[in-house]
Amino acid sequence: MGLFEQISYRIPSSTSLPPFQDFSKTHPSPRLAFFKRRVRLKGSPVSVPFGVILILPLTFITLILILIFRQPSSSGSIFQPTPPPMLRKMNDQYDSVFHAGCLEPEVDGERANAAFVVLARNKELEGVVQSLKSIERHFNRWFHYPYVFLNDVEFNSTFKETVLKYVSSPVEFGTVNSTMWGYPDWVNKEEAEEAIARQGDAAIMYGGMASYHHMCHFYSGYFYKHELLQKYKWYWRLEPEVNFFCDITYDPFIHMERANKTYGWVIAVKELRETVPNLFRYASAFKRTRKIESKGLWEMFLEKPKEKDERRVIPKDGPGTQPRLKVDPENMENESYNMCHFWSNFEIARFDFFRSREYEDFFQMLEQSGGFWQERWGDAPVHSLAAGVLLGKRDVHYFRDIGYRHTTIQHCPNNAPDKQLERTPWYDKNMDPKKAKEEDDYWANWDRVQENGVGCRCRCDQDYEDVEGTGGSCLPQWVDVMGGWAS
Repeated sequence: MGLFEQISYRIPSSTSLPPFQDFSKTHPSPRLAFFKRRVRLKGSPVSVPFGVILILPLTFITLILILIFRQPSSSGSIFQPTPPPMLRKMNDQYDSVFHAGCLEPEVDGERANAAFVVLARNKELEGVVQSLKSIERHFNRWFHYPYVFLNDVEFNSTFKETVLKYVSSPVEFGTVNSTMWGYPDWVNKEEAEEAIARQGDAAIMYGGMASYHHMCHFYSGYFYKHELLQKYKWYWRLEPEVNFFCDITYDPFIHMERANKTYGWVIAVKELRETVPNLFRYASAFKRTRKIESKGLWEMFLEKPKEKDERRVIPKDGPGTQPRLKVDPENMENESYNMCHFWSNFEIARFDFFRSREYEDFFQMLEQSGGFWQERWGDAPVHSLAAGVLLGKRDVHYFRDIGYRHTTIQHCPNNAPDKQLERTPWYDKNMDPKKAKEEDDYWANWDRVQENGVGCRCRCDQDYEDVEGTGGSCLPQWVDVMGGWAS
């Protein structure tokens, strides 16, 4: 057989080739055959191709990834990332920043009847100097408000002489007498000391320190009665060892007065539950027995209502007994304390709020309970709950534009765009001139501006996280009662 004939013999005729569309049926690919393999669902007569089982979850995962990684600028994005609180603007229906960014300070302008209040011991002199340098650099070098220093013993000459070197305004030094510091006459001192010792044994923060109890008691119900403070209408509480990070180029007292505000704060956090197990009971009872209706601020301090729990508790006394609903021991009139409070180591407020009959009655109810000794009630939750009972949303101001740190808790705002002004140097006259200039140069290089920033020449300490974005912050509760976020 010739070569041509052999080739013709081996090539099949066209009629023996299957149509193209049927080729896969007669010669299936091994890979495709794997995906076509049918799998019977457990407990069901239905069988599904294995490829379908693989495709469904992959499709779902792909859709989720597309939604997550869509461009944030897309107006239709479902999962558009929420910016951190520092970059967001709050609703200003009830309260707003007095001035975002810098002003030229009115060095010869109107002044309020106000003073700084500093409670300190002789041994805290170094921390006092730190606070004085910071507040003078960032505020009081322009406004020159006086200081009132208080102590439960006499300040020594070293303390007084050193303080006078670091201030630009008048200073008064006073002593807190035994009627304002220590145990009230009606308190059983031995029982109170035993209660404080138990708190120490239980490792309750500061619970075992009698002096801390005395301090909280003094700031809760007595500081505003001190003779050196009677002539003032406003106060700014200043603690040892605090830092300010922004220039405050306007007068907070004047702006509080013009806006008809009563109380101002800069940090709101949650209290340790073990320090105030019964405080809310008394605050709530005061509000209820006096038939005081909330003016909108009380809700900031309440736990959000949870979904109704219909679970029943099986009683131990046998069948036929009426099932009982679970009872929350912390619940008062269907309200529970969320532990939020304005951190009172910084507060700017009117004295007449604390000197009012309503606040005095509130404090006396707490006083007679013995909770300042049997528990470790802080003045911060006391002031805050009193504000919640007696004040409205428009009465309280958040100084969001003030950068501040006490211990490890810090709030420091972003700088306002297009509202920064050149600063005048401030040199610590108690330092070596070269070191003083180096220190001032540090503050001359402030942080860059950010959208929705409100600060003036802020230089934040990057070693500390801003409290606004932490789980312990009560900013969300404040934002909720004040109308939510505006951006």
